[in-house]
Amino acid sequence: CVMEGTRPVLSEIQALVTKSGLSTARRTSSGFDYNRANLLLAVLEKRAGYFFGNLDVYINVVGGLYLSETSCDLSVCIALLSSLLDKPVGDKTVAIGEVGLGGEIRNVNSLEQRLREAQRIGFTKAIVPQHSLRQLNLQEFQDMELIGLNYVRDAVRALEG
Repeated sequence: CVMEGTRPVLSEIQALVTKSGLSTARRTSSGFDYNRANLLLAVLEKRAGYFFGNLDVYINVVGGLYLSETSCDLSVCIALLSSLLDKPVGDKTVAIGEVGLGGEIRNVNSLEQRLREAQRIGFTKAIVPQHSLRQLNLQEFQDMELIGLNYVRDAVRALEG
């Protein structure tokens, strides 16, 4: 969920991670910054222990949108892990958070507004920064399961269940 001015816009992020048939693995990104994608892959390797070195990685934002906001980092990481581990992400799941170089999940601005929009559209599960949960009015999101993460290595936990 990114902000276009004051309006939250939800988008679908797809990832495909597969064994490379080439001597150098391919990295392709459509609708998401290529350099940011490489940075997130490095964080997943160094801080979460998942190896992508000999794997082709494809990232796609559905619908032709281009996402430049760092609030998409967590959703890209979850999509990558989902493909790598063959664990599907539920279609009613939204992930919002910036991923730092230390693997920490950082807060994003307007989180409550983003979650309201996701809930309005029908999302029932939200993966967000753990420390952001204290700042939210949890009564407003009783119909939504909120999962707080501190580090990107914990993202696999969000895929289970």
